[in-house]
Amino acid sequence: MNVKKGFSLLFVCYFLCIQVSFGCTGIIIRTENGAVIPARTLEFGFDPQSNILVIPKGTSINFLSSVKDKEGYKMKAKYGFAGMDAVGKKIVVDGINEAGLYLGSFYFSGYAVYEELTAANQSKAVSSEEMGNYVLGSFATVKEVKAGLKDIAVVGTFMEQIQGVAPFHYTVTDKTGESIIIEYSKDGLRIFDNTVKVITNNPSYDWHLTNLRNYINLSPDNVNGIKLNGEEYAPLSEGTGMVGLPGDFTSASRFVRAAAFVNAAEPCKDEEEGVFRAFHILNNFDIPIGIVKQKEKNTSMSEYTVWTSAADTKNGAYYYKTYKNPTVKKVDLQDVLKQANGKMMVIKAETPRTYESVTSKA
Repeated sequence: MNVKKGFSLLFVCYFLCIQVSFGCTGIIIRTENGAVIPARTLEFGFDPQSNILVIPKGTSINFLSSVKDKEGYKMKAKYGFAGMDAVGKKIVVDGINEAGLYLGSFYFSGYAVYEELTAANQSKAVSSEEMGNYVLGSFATVKEVKAGLKDIAVVGTFMEQIQGVAPFHYTVTDKTGESIIIEYSKDGLRIFDNTVKVITNNPSYDWHLTNLRNYINLSPDNVNGIKLNGEEYAPLSEGTGMVGLPGDFTSASRFVRAAAFVNAAEPCKDEEEGVFRAFHILNNFDIPIGIVKQKEKNTSMSEYTVWTSAADTKNGAYYYKTYKNPTVKKVDLQDVLKQANGKMMVIKAETPRTYESVTSKA
C-alpha cells in the first residue's frame, strides 16, 4: 500500500468511527427575474478529494458500486448532469442537471436509516451515496422526484473509502423554486417541503422548524431605545434586531442563522446577483481549520469548509470555491456536456491559489 494513501485512510476511518456529525449548510436564493439559486457549504474533517464529475445524457449507470459482485438498479441517464464527486467514486453528491434540477447530499449522522440489501430488493437498490446519480440522471422536477422515489430501495452499503455507510439526507430543488428535504430514518421515508429555504444536518427537518420558534423575535430592523424610570436607554450599536442570533457551528444554530440571513436579505434582481449574494451569505458559515475539533485520546481532528457551491437552475451553471482557493469558478453545464461528447468526464476542482497585485495600477 502507498504509505501516504494508507495514512490518510487510517485518519478517515478514525474520524468516522468516533461518530462525528459533519456540518454542512444549504440555502436557496430566489431572484426578482425568476432564477432559483440553491447553494451550500461542505464541511469535513478530511479532504474528500472532490472534483467536478460530468455524466452525459445516455450514460449507463449501474448502482451498488460499493458492493463487490452485486449489481443493483440499472438505468441510462435521461438527463446530463455535473457536480462535485467525493472520495474518488463516480458519484455526484452535489450538482445540477440539464433540466435545471439540483440535488445536495447532507450528513444525517445518527439519524439516517436505510433498507437492508436483500435478494428481493437488489434489482431496485440504490446506495445512499448514489442518490445524486439517480435523481439528477432521471428527473426534471421535484414532483417527478417524489414519484420516482417509489421505484427504488435506498440501502446502506459499506464504502471502503470511508469505512462505513454514507449517512445522508438530501435537498432537491427545481427551476420553479419548488424544494424538498428527503430523509430516510427509523420512521421510514419522509419528505418535507423546504419552506424556510434552508437545510443543515441532524436532527430531522421538522425538529429544526420547531426550534425556529425560539427565535421569532429576530429581525433585521434595529430596536429603538427604551425609557426606564425616567432614564433614556439608547442602543449601543447597530444590529440590535438580531440580538440572540446563535453564532456557533452546531447544526441547530446554523439552521437558525441561515434562515435569518436568507429570509431577511435584500431582494436580488437577477441570477448574477443571486449567485453573488449566496456566496456572501455562506461566508458566514465558513469554518477555518482549528475552530471545530474532535479530540480522542492523543489525536485531534479539525472539521473545516472544504468547498462551497451555488447552482443557477435557470441557466444551467454550477459555481464553486474551495478551502485552498477562494476564487469562485464556473462550470457551464451545456458547454461541458458538449465537451464530454457522450463520455463521463472529470474536471479537476482544485487550482493554484493566486493573489492579484494592483501595485502597478497605483
